[in-house]
Amino acid sequence: MTAQETLKNVEKALEEIRPFLISDGGNIKLLSIENNIVKVELEGACIGCSVNQMTLKNGVEATIRKYAPQIEEVINIG
Repeated sequence: MTAQETLKNVEKALEEIRPFLISDGGNIKLLSIENNIVKVELEGACIGCSVNQMTLKNGVEATIRKYAPQIEEVINIG
């Protein structure tokens, strides 16, 4: 998979996740993809949310891997 295809698939995954985050007063922004590691920034209510690490790993990372299985990890930079 090319870098462009990976980016497109990660964006698709984030579009699937975004409505759930927005409904809770948050959002997510893609910062970069380097060496199969996706860097995102959780926004709004997601910043101080005590379950954001669980959301990131179980929700965001799992959904991104569904679209781009080569992704090894999703990291919140924020």
